[in-house]
Amino acid sequence: MITDVMKEESLTELDFDAAMELARTDPEAFEQYRQDVIEALIARAPERNRQHLRCLQWRIDQERKLAPNPTAACVKLYRMMWDSFAGECGLIDTMRNAHNSSHGMESQRPKAEVVSLSEAVNSRSSSES
Repeated sequence: MITDVMKEESLTELDFDAAMELARTDPEAFEQYRQDVIEALIARAPERNRQHLRCLQWRIDQERKLAPNPTAACVKLYRMMWDSFAGECGLIDTMRNAHNSSHGMESQRPKAEVVSLSEAVNSRSSSES
């Protein structure tokens, strides 16, 4: 069961020692507490980020479930974080690309010529004659 100290504190402020004790004495209550803290943190995020955060948390939870032990899960999650920072399309890569382009990400959009529909139809009709 969640301790009185944990109930009184905000779910976004983790008391590490109390959480560690709860994990040791009541793993099921700790898991519920962990999920509540994560959900409270996601709920405080801007609306535009919440779906991404929930998807990321789902992936983290799946990696934890698939890992043969807690240490393996920790190593896998560490690699995921490192890849999101230094891997392809990670933070460093994104910042480097934005810095190197004159208009940031906008310049990476494909360019196309916009043609009037009536001009396209007239052009097609005259070429078929």
